[in-house]
This record gives sequence, C-alpha cells and structure tokens, in this order.
Amino acid sequence: MDFPLNRDALDAIGLTLVLASSTTLILLVLATPLAWWLSQTQSRWRAPIGALATLPLVLPPSVLGFYLLVAMGPQGPLGQLTQAMGWGVLSFTFTGLLIGSVIFSLPFAVQPVQHAFESMGSRPLEVAYTLRASPIDAFFTVALPLARPGLITAAILSFSHTVGEFGVVLMIGGNIPGKTRVVSTQIYGHVEAMEYAQAHWLAGGMLVFSFAVLLGLSMLRKRSVRVLP
Repeated sequence: MDFPLNRDALDAIGLTLVLASSTTLILLVLATPLAWWLSQTQSRWRAPIGALATLPLVLPPSVLGFYLLVAMGPQGPLGQLTQAMGWGVLSFTFTGLLIGSVIFSLPFAVQPVQHAFESMGSRPLEVAYTLRASPIDAFFTVALPLARPGLITAAILSFSHTVGEFGVVLMIGGNIPGKTRVVSTQIYGHVEAMEYAQAHWLAGGMLVFSFAVLLGLSMLRKRSVRVLP
C-alpha cells in the first residue's frame, strides 16, 4: 500500500502553509491600523466600516467567493483593472486566492486587536502624551506593546482560519494541482474519488491542528490574565 501522503498531498500542504503565512502577514499589516482607528474614533463611519470588516463572519463563504469571482473575472471591475495593467485575470490563480483569503479572514485579525486596544483604556496614552510623546510614538511604544496578546491571537486565528478555508478557496481558485489546490480542496478531491485512506490522513491532521490552535489560545488567555496588574 502506498503511503497516503503522496506528492500531491505534500504539494497541497506546502501551498496551504504559504497561503496561510502570506495571508497572516498581510492581515497584521492591514488590520492593526484599522483596529486602532475603530477603537479610537468617534466618527459616524465607525459602525458601517466595522460592520463591513465583520461581514465575512456571517456571510456564507460561497456568497463571498461568488462575488469575488465575479469581481476578478474578465468583466469584473478588478478583472478589467488587472487586464489593463497587463496582469491578466486573478481568478484561479494564487494571487486571487490570497486576495480572497485576506478578505475572508479579516474579522479574525481585526476583532482581537481592536479588543486589545479598547481594553488598555486611555490612561497609558495620556501618560505618554504628558511625556511629550507624539501620537505616532505613543502608538508604537505604548499601544502596540500593550496590544501584544491581541496581535498574537489575531495571527494565530488568521493563520488557522486560512488553513481551514474551503468555500471561498474553491470558488475563487478551483482545485488546480500545484497552483490553487490546498489541503481542504485536496480532501474534497479524495472524498469525491472515494480515496478515504488519503482523506483520513489529511482530515486527521487538520483535526489535530485545530485542537492545538484552540489549546494554544486557551493557554495564551490564561497567561495574559495572569500577568495583568
């Protein structure tokens, strides 16, 4: 009997890790300033922008994937823009997959960081301002270090959520070997082909990974509570 984790499975695992790592890095860069703005602003745009950032939590993945596929397609606004720039269409490419993953996992990055910023209160920043720190200095030297647990949680959730994506990935990227086939779609392909042994190995790995993520987050929360003054 052949070893269940064949070359196709290993390629899917590798692509999944690259996609999850890239998505996490991009989300931390994008979500941190957005979470800071949402935690500090009194603008009337706070509620609609916050709702928009949270929308992927409640929107069915197939719906989000469908509209992203249309937007990236030859007749979509994003597709027409990328074609005009000589990039072709982004649907059924890794880049398109990355864009969809960033949008789909956005709430998992924004919410923990926003909660961390809101939990620290205004006192630390007020002290920094009395010491003549500029808003930028106060953000990088006070706010970000205090929000470290939220940033770690956001990174873990974004990475793990991207690893477990299926609906959006299948809609935008399809299931192209070596190009857009990730672990979730690889499992789907094994089940369709009734290759249950291979599906069990990958699905079991996903189960162990998910449990480890939840256990790690639980330990992180306990540690964060323990170090609070």
